[in-house]
Amino acid sequence: MRRLVIRIVAILITTGGIVAGGQIRAQADTVCQQTNPTTGECLIWVEVPGNPSDPGNGGGDGPTDTGTGSACYWDGTDQGISKPPPGPVPCSSEAGYWSNAYNCYIAAVDPQPPAGDPSWQGHEPGDGAVYNCYQPQTDLLILVWAADPPPNSGTGPTPREVAQLAIEQMALRAIDIGITPEPGEDSIGIVGMPVWLWVAAPNEHTWGPITESATAGGITVTATAQVRQVTWSMGDGTEVVCTTAGTPYKAAYGDKSSPDCGHTYEKSSSSQSDGKYTVTATSDWVITWEGAGQTGTILLNGLTRTTAISVGEAQVLVQ
Repeated sequence: MRRLVIRIVAILITTGGIVAGGQIRAQADTVCQQTNPTTGECLIWVEVPGNPSDPGNGGGDGPTDTGTGSACYWDGTDQGISKPPPGPVPCSSEAGYWSNAYNCYIAAVDPQPPAGDPSWQGHEPGDGAVYNCYQPQTDLLILVWAADPPPNSGTGPTPREVAQLAIEQMALRAIDIGITPEPGEDSIGIVGMPVWLWVAAPNEHTWGPITESATAGGITVTATAQVRQVTWSMGDGTEVVCTTAGTPYKAAYGDKSSPDCGHTYEKSSSSQSDGKYTVTATSDWVITWEGAGQTGTILLNGLTRTTAISVGEAQVLVQ
């Protein structure tokens, strides 16, 4: 293999510095099982069935949780190198360990160059060290001086872990429940009458889409989140799965059924705790991420909100 050796004389190379005139650029399936009862924000992230190496979606025909991504990637675009395109690379090779910041495999020169050698860039032996920086994509070997060993990207976060940092910035939370009959002591529904369900005042934090970016370990990832469905547990043993935000009820609709998200109770709530049905809305989010020439999907399930409604028999109301 041919290797071209270049000694850089007048260019300081450090993380965030310049290489040959170009700039260097420098945790789930996440489920919320505890939410803030006031805001509905996710408080604890834990794993659910399905993982990046053995993807799964916990059943159903929905999207799967995929993509861990490699912590090491080639991106020479900021150095004016467009080929090959950005993408993952092995984190180590016979040439050394990979550094995303330098876009090359790093290994200390052994033995170190003698004092006065241009590769020291005016520094004395013992003040930092000189390293081989090999780019297999360009078959280029450069000698660089650095005060500290260049970062080993193989010990850094994966793109998926950086994506989770972006998700934390989104402040995703459970929906605000819209339901008729309305909760309250003076409101009561009737057995056999349609119940309408909807997301009240949906916004980017409760319904999406929302996009955020995060950077760590020399990796920048952009993630976009959107609710896939809301599962309504109606308190009578029935679950209603809605893939839309639902339609807010208006008095003009009368006794019509919701066109996209609703339920009809067959029994009164008199036998329930406090004489009410507890209704729980659980949001399932799908987050897609991309960065470092890689992509993946994260499923965030279990953001919940609850309310309680009364449902009575029509003949009881007449009496």
